[in-house]
Amino acid sequence: MKINAVIIDDERKAIESLRHNLNNLFPSINVIGESKEPEEGLELIISLNPELVFLDIAMPRMSGFDLLAKVENPKFEIIFVTAFDEYAIEAIQHCAIGYLVKPFDNKDLKLAVNQAKKNIQEKNSLINNKQLLEKINNNSNQTAKITIPTQDGLEFIGINQIINCEGVDGYTKLNTVNDGPILSSNSIGHFHKLLKNQQFYLSHKSHLINITHIKKYLNEGYVVMSNKNKIPVSRSKRNKFLEQIKEQLQKS
Repeated sequence: MKINAVIIDDERKAIESLRHNLNNLFPSINVIGESKEPEEGLELIISLNPELVFLDIAMPRMSGFDLLAKVENPKFEIIFVTAFDEYAIEAIQHCAIGYLVKPFDNKDLKLAVNQAKKNIQEKNSLINNKQLLEKINNNSNQTAKITIPTQDGLEFIGINQIINCEGVDGYTKLNTVNDGPILSSNSIGHFHKLLKNQQFYLSHKSHLINITHIKKYLNEGYVVMSNKNKIPVSRSKRNKFLEQIKEQLQKS
């Protein structure tokens, strides 16, 4: 059975690696489109009508879930691809939709693709996708958690508990409400990609702040957080930052 597939991932190397592995392991899967831009990926889905979509969750401007929500009748099977074992994985599993956590091996890929092929034959993709969107929409940041690798193991922290992240020599210090600072070996860029759709703003190249924990903005270009820390806002970002704060206040 020939299956037409589209790959959407904001990392070019990830697209190339996945395409290479699919060609070697699943010659019946024909990659008919690929894009590192979510907007272009959405257009590919609409115009090419694939049966299978490999979809990155964390992408700039539009997450994989946001993209899926823009498709009127998502009848295609999805395999979500993510660098983070994040809160949404539970929702994905609950709705019988496949996923891969980077870096994944050929065993993981085989399991996900074989399950996707089975779902395509049973023609239940549309129902599963709609159930997923409903479940994601019902999730709130109050229960959402992320996994943080540390020297001692893994920390599971609620997103709403993170006040700010600070990049320090390639590491990241996360200041939290109850647990104090947590030091992660991941870079500030890693957390920016993970949290940018979760009310966080990169106020400075080394500072990522939770908008909901801002207590005050100072004219000299600093914000005061709920833990009383003063965080700089880059001069070039101040106008955009203030606009985003106003938009957020209007929504809340």
